[in-house]
Amino acid sequence: MSDTTPSPEERELQNAQLQKAVIVALRPGQPPRVLTEAMRYATLLSAPLVVVHVDVTRFVTFEDPDGMVHSAPIDLNIDTGAEEFAELRAEVEKVLAGSGLTWTARQLVGDPALAIKHLAGDLDAQLIVVGTRSRGIGESIREFFTGSVAARLSHRQSRPILVVPLQEPVPDSQKEIWPE
Repeated sequence: MSDTTPSPEERELQNAQLQKAVIVALRPGQPPRVLTEAMRYATLLSAPLVVVHVDVTRFVTFEDPDGMVHSAPIDLNIDTGAEEFAELRAEVEKVLAGSGLTWTARQLVGDPALAIKHLAGDLDAQLIVVGTRSRGIGESIREFFTGSVAARLSHRQSRPILVVPLQEPVPDSQKEIWPE
Protein backbone atom coordinates (compact mmCIF):
# COMPACT_ATOMS: atom_id res chain seq x y z
CA MET A 1 0.00 0.00 0.00
CA SER A 2 1.15 3.56 -0.43
CA ASP A 3 -0.42 6.81 0.59
CA THR A 4 -0.74 10.29 -0.81
CA THR A 5 -1.95 13.02 1.54
CA PRO A 6 -4.33 11.48 4.06
CA SER A 7 -6.56 13.48 6.35
CA PRO A 8 -5.43 13.82 9.99
CA GLU A 9 -7.90 11.08 11.01
CA GLU A 10 -6.64 8.75 8.27
CA ARG A 11 -3.04 9.53 9.25
CA GLU A 12 -3.77 8.69 12.90
CA LEU A 13 -5.39 5.37 11.90
CA GLN A 14 -2.51 4.61 9.55
CA ASN A 15 0.05 5.45 12.27
CA ALA A 16 -1.70 2.98 14.58
CA GLN A 17 -1.36 0.27 11.91
CA LEU A 18 2.31 1.14 11.35
CA GLN A 19 3.44 0.90 14.97
CA LYS A 20 6.85 -0.79 15.42
CA ALA A 21 7.64 -0.23 11.72
CA VAL A 22 10.99 -0.32 9.98
CA ILE A 23 11.63 3.10 8.44
CA VAL A 24 13.83 3.37 5.37
CA ALA A 25 14.96 6.74 4.01
CA LEU A 26 15.42 6.74 0.24
CA ARG A 27 15.96 9.10 -2.65
CA PRO A 28 15.32 8.46 -6.37
CA GLY A 29 18.06 6.61 -8.23
CA GLN A 30 19.66 5.31 -5.04
CA PRO A 31 21.09 1.79 -5.34
CA PRO A 32 18.40 -0.79 -4.45
CA ARG A 33 20.55 -2.30 -1.71
CA VAL A 34 19.18 0.10 0.94
CA LEU A 35 15.57 -0.90 0.19
CA THR A 36 16.52 -4.58 -0.03
CA GLU A 37 18.12 -4.49 3.43
CA ALA A 38 15.12 -2.65 4.87
CA MET A 39 12.79 -5.27 3.37
CA ARG A 40 14.90 -8.05 4.89
CA TYR A 41 14.72 -6.51 8.37
CA ALA A 42 11.01 -5.73 8.10
CA THR A 43 10.44 -9.39 7.23
CA LEU A 44 12.68 -10.63 10.07
CA LEU A 45 10.93 -8.35 12.57
CA SER A 46 7.44 -9.04 11.17
CA ALA A 47 7.07 -5.28 10.91
CA PRO A 48 5.49 -2.93 8.39
CA LEU A 49 7.86 -0.96 6.17
CA VAL A 50 7.65 2.82 5.89
CA VAL A 51 9.55 4.28 2.94
CA VAL A 52 10.34 7.96 3.43
CA HIS A 53 11.60 10.66 1.15
CA VAL A 54 12.58 13.96 2.69
CA ASP A 55 11.97 17.04 0.57
CA VAL A 56 14.79 19.34 1.60
CA THR A 57 13.48 22.08 -0.72
CA ARG A 58 10.61 22.71 1.73
CA PHE A 59 10.58 23.65 5.39
CA VAL A 60 8.01 23.18 8.12
CA THR A 61 6.10 26.39 8.80
CA PHE A 62 3.90 25.02 11.61
CA GLU A 63 2.29 21.83 12.85
CA ASP A 64 -1.36 21.62 13.87
CA PRO A 65 -2.26 20.01 17.21
CA ASP A 66 -3.68 17.06 15.26
CA GLY A 67 -0.26 16.42 13.67
CA MET A 68 -0.93 17.94 10.24
CA VAL A 69 2.31 19.55 9.04
CA HIS A 70 2.21 22.72 6.96
CA SER A 71 5.24 23.56 4.85
CA ALA A 72 6.48 26.14 2.38
CA PRO A 73 9.06 25.89 -0.39
CA ILE A 74 12.45 27.50 0.04
CA ASP A 75 12.25 28.67 -3.58
CA LEU A 76 8.73 29.47 -4.80
CA ASN A 77 9.67 28.56 -8.39
CA ILE A 78 10.46 24.89 -7.80
CA ASP A 79 8.52 21.81 -6.76
CA THR A 80 11.17 19.13 -7.23
CA GLY A 81 10.21 17.28 -4.05
CA ALA A 82 6.83 16.17 -5.43
CA GLU A 83 8.46 14.93 -8.64
CA GLU A 84 11.18 13.09 -6.72
CA PHE A 85 8.58 11.50 -4.43
CA ALA A 86 6.50 10.28 -7.38
CA GLU A 87 9.63 8.85 -9.03
CA LEU A 88 10.71 7.17 -5.80
CA ARG A 89 7.27 5.69 -5.15
CA ALA A 90 7.23 4.17 -8.66
CA GLU A 91 10.68 2.62 -8.07
CA VAL A 92 9.63 1.21 -4.69
CA GLU A 93 6.32 -0.19 -5.97
CA LYS A 94 8.21 -2.25 -8.56
CA VAL A 95 10.57 -3.70 -5.95
CA LEU A 96 7.90 -4.37 -3.31
CA ALA A 97 5.30 -5.86 -5.67
CA GLY A 98 4.52 -9.36 -4.48
CA SER A 99 6.75 -9.08 -1.39
CA GLY A 100 3.87 -9.60 1.01
CA LEU A 101 5.07 -6.72 3.20
CA THR A 102 2.70 -4.12 4.56
CA TRP A 103 4.21 -0.84 3.47
CA THR A 104 3.53 2.79 2.82
CA ALA A 105 5.43 5.72 1.35
CA ARG A 106 5.61 9.08 3.09
CA GLN A 107 7.09 12.37 2.05
CA LEU A 108 8.57 14.40 4.86
CA VAL A 109 9.91 17.95 4.66
CA GLY A 110 12.79 19.92 6.11
CA ASP A 111 15.85 18.65 7.88
CA PRO A 112 16.16 14.90 7.08
CA ALA A 113 17.45 13.79 10.49
CA LEU A 114 14.81 15.72 12.43
CA ALA A 115 11.96 14.69 10.11
CA ILE A 116 12.90 11.00 10.31
CA LYS A 117 13.35 11.24 14.09
CA HIS A 118 9.87 12.76 14.46
CA LEU A 119 8.24 10.04 12.33
CA ALA A 120 10.14 7.29 14.17
CA GLY A 121 8.76 8.65 17.43
CA ASP A 122 5.19 8.77 16.08
CA LEU A 123 5.43 5.15 14.91
CA ASP A 124 7.62 3.83 17.75
CA ALA A 125 9.83 2.45 14.98
CA GLN A 126 11.97 -0.61 15.65
CA LEU A 127 14.70 0.33 13.18
CA ILE A 128 15.75 3.17 10.89
CA VAL A 129 17.60 2.24 7.69
CA VAL A 130 19.66 4.80 5.74
CA GLY A 131 22.30 4.59 3.04
CA THR A 132 25.76 6.08 3.13
CA ARG A 133 26.34 9.13 1.03
CA SER A 134 27.72 8.89 -2.47
CA ARG A 135 31.37 9.62 -3.06
CA GLY A 136 32.31 12.82 -4.84
CA ILE A 137 33.09 16.45 -4.27
CA GLY A 138 29.45 17.56 -4.50
CA GLU A 139 28.38 15.18 -1.75
CA SER A 140 31.41 16.17 0.34
CA ILE A 141 30.38 19.82 0.15
CA ARG A 142 26.74 19.00 0.95
CA GLU A 143 27.75 16.91 3.96
CA PHE A 144 30.11 19.65 5.15
CA PHE A 145 27.17 22.06 5.39
CA THR A 146 24.38 19.68 6.45
CA GLY A 147 26.22 16.87 8.23
CA SER A 148 25.69 13.15 7.96
CA VAL A 149 22.05 12.13 8.36
CA ALA A 150 23.10 8.81 9.95
CA ALA A 151 25.44 10.51 12.41
CA ARG A 152 22.88 13.16 13.31
CA LEU A 153 20.19 10.51 13.82
CA SER A 154 22.49 8.48 16.05
CA HIS A 155 22.95 11.46 18.36
CA ARG A 156 19.35 12.72 18.40
CA GLN A 157 17.25 9.64 19.12
CA SER A 158 17.53 6.19 20.72
CA ARG A 159 16.38 3.77 18.02
CA PRO A 160 18.82 1.45 16.24
CA ILE A 161 20.09 2.70 12.88
CA LEU A 162 21.29 0.47 10.07
CA VAL A 163 23.66 2.32 7.72
CA VAL A 164 23.91 0.49 4.40
CA PRO A 165 26.98 1.08 2.18
CA LEU A 166 25.94 2.29 -1.29
CA GLN A 167 29.17 1.45 -3.08
CA GLU A 168 31.99 -1.04 -2.93
CA PRO A 169 34.26 -0.52 0.07
CA VAL A 170 37.32 1.66 -0.37
CA PRO A 171 40.46 -0.54 -0.31
CA ASP A 172 42.71 -0.14 2.74
CA SER A 173 45.56 0.89 0.43
CA GLN A 174 43.59 3.94 -0.80
CA LYS A 175 44.40 6.92 1.43
CA GLU A 176 41.53 9.19 0.37
CA ILE A 177 37.99 7.86 0.81
CA TRP A 178 36.46 10.50 -1.49
CA PRO A 179 38.98 11.26 -4.25
CA GLU A 180 38.06 14.19 -6.48
